[in-house]
Amino acid sequence: MSIYLTAIIKTKTEHRDEVVAVLQNMVKETRKEEACIQYDLHQGTEDENLFVFYEIWKSREGLDSHNQQPYIQAFVALAQDKLQEAPKVYLTKKI
Repeated sequence: MSIYLTAIIKTKTEHRDEVVAVLQNMVKETRKEEACIQYDLHQGTEDENLFVFYEIWKSREGLDSHNQQPYIQAFVALAQDKLQEAPKVYLTKKI
């Protein structure tokens, strides 16, 4: 069963360019993963510090493997100091 995930990220203004570079690298690398069906990054139109990932994964195992990749771990390390708050992650199912 496919896994649908939405993640909301709010960066601090002074770190936006650095965070964007890391997020764009995540997109590039993640799309190479076998379990990745869709991995899209969006930026807020009214708030340029707001980023939303929309993801679809083939399986929970694929998503778990994704979360262990070095480029994801690099984001986790960066997030503590560069974001306004912890990312909000929502796992959903299509209805």
